[in-house]
Amino acid sequence: MYKIQEIFTTSYSDFSRDFNPTMVQQKAALSIINCKSSTLGCNISRCLDCGHSETHNNSCRNRNCPCCQGILKELWIDARKAEVIDASYFHAVFTLPAELNPLIYANQASLYALMHQCASKTLLELSSDQKYLGATPGIIQVLHTWGQEMNYHPHIHCIISGAGLTHAKQLKKSSSKFFIPVKVLGNVFRGKFLEGLQKLFVKNKLHFSSSCSILQNSYAWSEFRDSLYKKTWIPYIKETFNGFGNAIDYLGRYTHRIAISNSRVTSITDSEVTFTANDYKTGKKKNVTILHKEFIRRFLMHVLPSGFQKIRYYGFLNNRSKKKNLILLAKLTNKELFKSLFTSMSNEEILLSLWGINTKQCNKCGNNSMRHAGKLFHQLN
Repeated sequence: MYKIQEIFTTSYSDFSRDFNPTMVQQKAALSIINCKSSTLGCNISRCLDCGHSETHNNSCRNRNCPCCQGILKELWIDARKAEVIDASYFHAVFTLPAELNPLIYANQASLYALMHQCASKTLLELSSDQKYLGATPGIIQVLHTWGQEMNYHPHIHCIISGAGLTHAKQLKKSSSKFFIPVKVLGNVFRGKFLEGLQKLFVKNKLHFSSSCSILQNSYAWSEFRDSLYKKTWIPYIKETFNGFGNAIDYLGRYTHRIAISNSRVTSITDSEVTFTANDYKTGKKKNVTILHKEFIRRFLMHVLPSGFQKIRYYGFLNNRSKKKNLILLAKLTNKELFKSLFTSMSNEEILLSLWGINTKQCNKCGNNSMRHAGKLFHQLN
């Protein structure tokens, strides 16, 4: 049993009695508990040469499960490599003042969507300005909601191409440095987000939980909103890299990441969990020890609303015109785009290519004669 799965298996029942998890949180928790167990059924393989048979329990494939992200991440990276161009790429992160956290958590679907919308509009609007890039770049955005200790910290990671298409459908490149001043980026994002937030308030589309119930009062709301306008919102720019180099491999570290991985859990007792976290004050790693139920509470806080798209594409990667734009960009750069490696491969071939796992090799006779022979399903009482 995997570490995080062990914590949920041991203590989720107690947690659910004391707290009130949402339906999507309940589904995530039960998926983690049952992942790779007989509850989800299994696939049977049999060797055509020696008759040896094996059963393999099914994975849950829940996007919050720490055991089910590996191959999904690799498939995503492979598909995206066919969409990069020969240019500099930049990593920007949009954060929000912590005072907004209770309101955002109470309105996850609408305010996470607003974060995506405002980040993309900020980048596209400023990029189109002749003072900066004067073109439309390609942008990939990923929503994360956690900090190192699984505390609530919603933010948007953006990978932005340092080249784009002008209105005349010509290629325009930036220098090796990010082309938009960070202060300008923060001011425009702040304005767009608070304007969108105000519209939701006026239309009575915000829910106010107990921790932010005072904001239902129009005077308290105005004071709260004005205080946020007075704050300096500072996005930050991380690494710069080349699209034909490591841009997408780098982004893959973020796309299918969840709040915490099994590798960070160092110790589990009957009641406590210890995991490692980066301490940004000292620049070193530290150990964090909390109760099982607190671990589960923090973990489930980052389960996104059902169906919410945490990865989104903008600019010349907009889904409606992406294919046409990429063909044009390949011509303008006079370079072929990467071809997806896994598109024409079976799951067995992908596993062999990525991790050297040969699902056709029989563990008894050693021949490559294992074949799928059927499925078994768990029978509910």
